[in-house]
Order: sequence, then structure tokens, then C-alpha cells
Amino acid sequence: MPSQRVAALLAASSALFAAAAGLSHVTAPARGDAAAAVRLGTPVLSPRRAPEALATVVGEVRLTSALDAVLDDPSIGGSSTCLTVEQGDALVYARNPDVSLLPASTMKVLTGMAALRRMGNDFRYVTEVRTATPPSADGVVNGPLFLVGSGDPLLSTEGYAASFKNQPQVFTSLDALANAVVAAGVKQVPAGVVGDESRYDTARYVASWKPVYLTDNDVGPVSALTVNDGFTQFKPLPRRHAPSPALHAAATLTLLLRDRGVAVGNPGEGVAPDGPVAIADVKSPPLPEVVGEMLRESDNMTAELIVKELGKRFGAGGSWPAGLEVIKATVADAGLPVDHYHAVDGSGLDVADRLSCTLLMEALDLAGPDGAVSAGFPVAGRSGTLVDRFKGNPAEGKLRAKTGSLNFVAGLAGFVESAGAGTLEFAMLANGLPDRLASGRSLQERVGAALSRYPEAPPIEELAPEPVVRADR
Repeated sequence: MPSQRVAALLAASSALFAAAAGLSHVTAPARGDAAAAVRLGTPVLSPRRAPEALATVVGEVRLTSALDAVLDDPSIGGSSTCLTVEQGDALVYARNPDVSLLPASTMKVLTGMAALRRMGNDFRYVTEVRTATPPSADGVVNGPLFLVGSGDPLLSTEGYAASFKNQPQVFTSLDALANAVVAAGVKQVPAGVVGDESRYDTARYVASWKPVYLTDNDVGPVSALTVNDGFTQFKPLPRRHAPSPALHAAATLTLLLRDRGVAVGNPGEGVAPDGPVAIADVKSPPLPEVVGEMLRESDNMTAELIVKELGKRFGAGGSWPAGLEVIKATVADAGLPVDHYHAVDGSGLDVADRLSCTLLMEALDLAGPDGAVSAGFPVAGRSGTLVDRFKGNPAEGKLRAKTGSLNFVAGLAGFVESAGAGTLEFAMLANGLPDRLASGRSLQERVGAALSRYPEAPPIEELAPEPVVRADR
């Protein structure tokens, strides 16, 4: 079915055609003995006398037809889909916009939006190393070094950051923190490094997540003190989860300090007592970069730690329930349709999560095509989760969008530079696809191609009025 906007334009065009019936010429006034008939190449009230409007009608009818063909294709198996497209403030296409569907990783759009609205663009995580007393003159620390977690999801060694295919990676350098400890004069720590993850609760995973998410390493153990995404091994693959993230973090810093000539005892885990002073710290990149990394790479750990930080700062504590209540309140405060938001996590891994295309679109409206959220989206054929996608597609290099992918689920929400109508905004979700991955990827790429071609209409000059023809009486 054509969109309401297309239907209105078609109705207006039909009225013009009806009014123009039979009006194919006018007669010019006589000039003395020489009067001439003027036969118009185009009737006075023909839609061709408004070529821009006619081109819009043609373009939107063709886009509607193309998108309908994609969504009605039997190859996607009668899946449940929603798709909404806007050009500026104008609705161009809508199918099932208010239906609640499983969003997969497009859920991260809401998580990132809430984080930026609550914590602001200048926010940085700060991971500290604390001691009960400063190092002695000869560099000996009396008691342990406490490595105090701030919830920084990107705290990593340089080796871990370099192990990813997509480069450069945005991360917070644990190596830089080790350098800062050495710069503080530390030479010996007989009591070792103690990891403190007490900022958040110790729930590592959402109870209803599928076990395969853990065995496939879609997410590591969630902790306020997470180093290298909570993996003790990442090269060679497969990755291995740390039984205790805080102990793993303390052990990793211990190795870095030893590499720098510091004598360090065995690592441990615990809670820093009140009063110790910070002798070194490392700050994360600004929050827009952290959110951008989450969106571009679809980083589940980053999403879940953002949820817990929101709960710690603005809710009942550093937990999933507290953080999700903060996100829900932020959605409501922003004037978005909060009744369309149901979340069990921040990443979209849980199969009980639900969003609508309307909510995704309104979140994109709020973010804007030039905002921090949309700046973090991967670009088709260029970066992040889309680096190897859309190759040779008309949308390559023109589409910026958050991907979503679970078994039998696909999502895509963002912006695309169209062929001749500027920036289009869109949100698409599809559930119940006939296979785990292939049909969803095909659906994403076919929708992206149709949007990037918009408007497929004849040039304006071909729709303009035909020249006037004069003839003697």
C-alpha cells in the first residue's frame, strides 16, 4: 500500500488531470488584423506544470513499490517486519511502525542515547590505583596496590586492542596505567595488586541469556573491573572467560608492572578500604567515543556496563534492573513512546527484548544525522560491523546504520544518503526469518539499495511543460 504522503500526492495529481481535461489550447487576443492561435504543448492544469511535485510522486511511488516488493518477497518466509522511512519531517514509507519486535543489537541505539543524555559528552571513566600510604623514598609500597574498577568497558592491554580485525580500536590503555604507577615512584609491592570490582554488583550475565552467547564469546563476564572484555586468553582463539574478572585484572596489571621492572607480589581481589590515596589513574576516551565503539563494533560488554553505570549514578545501584529503569525513565523524559520499550539488557541479546520501528525512528530523530549517536554508526562497506557488507551495493559508503542480528532476526536503523533527495532516516526490524543469518543480511542490503536509489524519477526537465506552439488562423 502506498504511504499516506504518496496517496495524498496521487490524489492531488488526479484532480489536476481531471481539471485539465479538454483544456489543450487558449486563444491569444487579436492584434489588429493578425490574430494567432496559441496551442499549448501542455494543458494549463496538467501536473507537468508542477514538475517538482510530479517527480516527488513518481519517486515515492517507485520507492513504495520497491520496498513492498522486498518485504513481500516469499524468500523471507512471511516474517514479521516493520519499516519506517522519513525524509526530514516527512514520512515517506511506513509498514507496521508500532508493532513490537525483537530488536537484536539495534537496542544499543536506546542504550547509547540514554548514556549520552544522562552522563553528557564530557564524561570519562577513571580507573585508579590506590595505596594506603604513598611509596617510600626507595619506592616500596607498604601494603597492596588497589586497582579500583570504574566500570570502564574499554580497559584493555595494547595487545588485546591490536588483536581485532578492525583498526584502529578505541580503548583505555592498561599499559598507560602501568606506566603511571612506575612514574609515581613505585619499585616494590610485596603485598601485590588487589582488584576491586565493588562499584557494581557481581552478576556476570543476564539469567535468561542463551548459554550459546557465553560459549560463542558474544559477551564476557560483566564486572566493574573488566580488562580485555574479561577474557584471559584471546590469542590464539578461542577466547577464555576469566573465572574472576577482578583477579584477572589484577594479574594483568601485575604482569605489566613486572615487565617494567617493578617487584610485585601475587595478585588478589578485595575491596579497597576507605582512605587510600590514588597514586595513578587512567581516563577513558570521552563518552561519545565509548558509545561510538559500542555502536560501530556492536560491543555487548560496553552496552551492559553502560547499563550498570547508569544504575549506579542515577538509580538504585550498579545492577541491570537499576540501570534499565534509568534508561526507561530517560526514554520517557525525552518524550519517546516508552510503552514501546521493553528491555532485559542493554545490548539486545535477550530474546525477551522488544522495540518498535516508531521508537527507533524517534530516537534517531532525537540523535539527528550529525549527533554523537549517529556518528558512531558503522558505514556500509567501510567500517565496523558493515566493513565487509554492501560491497558493490548502491548503498556502499552512503549508509550509516546500527545493525542487529540474532538467529532468525535482523535489524537496521540509521541514515542513508539518497541518489537525489538528501538524507533519509529509516528503521527496520524483521523477526521469524527462514534462516539464521543469510536472509536477514539480504533483506538489510536490499532495503539499503532501494533507499540509496531514491528518488528513481525522471529528470525535472523531462517533466516540465512542453513548448508553446503558435499557428496562424
